[in-house]
Amino acid sequence: MNVVILAAGQGRRMHSDLPKVLHLLGGRPLLGHVLTTARQLDPSRLIVVCGHGAAQVRAAFGAEPVQWVEQVPQLGTGHALLQAAPHLDDGQPTVVLYGDVPLIGRDTIEALVRAAGRSVGVLTVVLDEPAGYGRIVRADGALVRIVEERDASPAERAIREVNTGILVAPTGDLRRWLGELRNQNAQGEYYLTDVIGFAVRDGAAVATTQPRHVFEILGVNSKGQLAALERILQQRIAAELMEGGVTLADPARVDVRGALRCGRDVSIDVNCVFEGTVELADGVSVGPHCVLRDVTVAAGTRIEAFCHIDGAAIGGGARVGPFARMRPASRLADHVHVGNFVEIKASELGTGSKANHHAYIGDTTVGSNVNIGAGTIVCNYDGANKHRSVIEDDAFIGSDCQLVAPVRVGRGATLGAGTTLTRDAAAGKLTLSRAPQRTLEGWKRPVKKGRTAS
Repeated sequence: MNVVILAAGQGRRMHSDLPKVLHLLGGRPLLGHVLTTARQLDPSRLIVVCGHGAAQVRAAFGAEPVQWVEQVPQLGTGHALLQAAPHLDDGQPTVVLYGDVPLIGRDTIEALVRAAGRSVGVLTVVLDEPAGYGRIVRADGALVRIVEERDASPAERAIREVNTGILVAPTGDLRRWLGELRNQNAQGEYYLTDVIGFAVRDGAAVATTQPRHVFEILGVNSKGQLAALERILQQRIAAELMEGGVTLADPARVDVRGALRCGRDVSIDVNCVFEGTVELADGVSVGPHCVLRDVTVAAGTRIEAFCHIDGAAIGGGARVGPFARMRPASRLADHVHVGNFVEIKASELGTGSKANHHAYIGDTTVGSNVNIGAGTIVCNYDGANKHRSVIEDDAFIGSDCQLVAPVRVGRGATLGAGTTLTRDAAAGKLTLSRAPQRTLEGWKRPVKKGRTAS
């Protein structure tokens, strides 16, 4: 089939400089959801009609194998489809989708195509509140025309069966009907819905089907509608996760803005956000208020509350947090402990290593069974360039140490508390950089003016 996605609208009610189809739903642009569904149909031709913010829209999907057509000016849905008409294959039917109707399902579209056969198919739905939609006008049960709300009579406005805009038609006939469109209506636009009247006039059978779920046909015209669809999408994702065996502390308080893949016996506490692609292996638990973006977590690892993990890989049996931050290109091996207020950036920690309190580890390769004491900082930035350090296996870094990169701490070395390391530390030895401790006789603590020392 041909699939045409109409995505040229400005979206004035969004009150945004961003083209409407680029607003995010579940972490992806609205148009991205529709493109994913369209590709599942395996169309012979996939065309997107863009208009408002066309350059921005095309740039956002530059890697997509689609044909772009621009609608200038934007004169309605019929005019938009007319721009795509020269690029359609007459030997295949044409399906029309919309870039701001993101939750339409593949099964719903395929059912419409089957119902239409070699003729015309229109997706309709019955709504309790049909305001804003074109109404389906029937005679003896058969669809005879679609009337837009602004052009509808009071009796027609009372009809609850509405047009979703999604249709399929033989391409040759569709091309001919598009050429007949006129804009004598309340909005001065070329309505795609008028095509259905032409089909009825020409004796074409018009089949109708309805989606399994009403949310599939809901469009986005405002931030309120976008938020409502976000909740619907998140509820669906939560239901799928639980159906797959994931334990959610509260399905209403989890947000997946990308792809979340979970193994067996995974548990997720409240108010967690998953962005990009996140993979949680068997037995992983994620505490409350965590944000994970493009992360892989191996089996049996526990992520405590309030952790922010971005672009990292975490091994099995590890423990992270609470209040830990892992930045891109960070790697934890198995059984690593990263505790509260520890930040790791572009570093690797080997098996069994620990940094349990208040540390910054940047651009560092840490071996196995290393202990990094509280308050330790790897000083990786000289004001212009980043430098890399190495801490070898079995090293012990005392509290409040500063490693001025680039330095190497040898295998089994110990750095005494408070050491500022500016040269390599010898393997198996204790390295210190403290001043000798002494007591100053006669020294008095300063006091505020107007007071005497006690």
